[in-house]
Amino acid sequence: MGEQENPRTGEQEGTGRSASHSPTEGAPIFGTDPVQRSGLPMTVWGVAALIVVVLAGALLFLGRKKTVAAPSTLQPADAYATSLPLTQFSMSESENLSGGKQTYLDGHIDNTGGRTVDAVTVQVVFRNDEQLAPQIDTLPLMLVRMKEPYIDTEPVGANPLKPGDSREFRLTFDTMPENWNQEMPEVRVVHAGLR
Repeated sequence: MGEQENPRTGEQEGTGRSASHSPTEGAPIFGTDPVQRSGLPMTVWGVAALIVVVLAGALLFLGRKKTVAAPSTLQPADAYATSLPLTQFSMSESENLSGGKQTYLDGHIDNTGGRTVDAVTVQVVFRNDEQLAPQIDTLPLMLVRMKEPYIDTEPVGANPLKPGDSREFRLTFDTMPENWNQEMPEVRVVHAGLR
């Protein structure tokens, strides 16, 4: 009995064997090959990561600026402070978007001296009637830049005070001392940056 080729499969009939044998025949299609690893061992990657973390920490530590706390005691005024009288004080309050209250202290500053001023630091003294030490806030003076549609402020350095200039200023407080006697606080110039 002769072998005949099946036209559909291309296999020889009669013996039950195929005419052509593939070397991969019988091997699983998705077999597991032996794992071949290339590259660096995990310990090398771990040491490299540790070095990067240490260097980043060192850079952050060295690049950090020391913040100086604002003094909470009365500071002596510098020599030019007498040439920067503060007048026309008024206070107001408003509610901010988060439901908190802000307090504003507005006034005028004049430069009666012969130098241009590009920074002013003031101390605001909130006295009380309880014979306790007053609360003293030290902060930069902010000049009123515009009033419409709302009051906007800027540092003195953005538009320095030339000799003879007179400007409005605004100081903003997010919290007020609980034992403040509700009288106008004392506002003192303690430093002036001069040109």
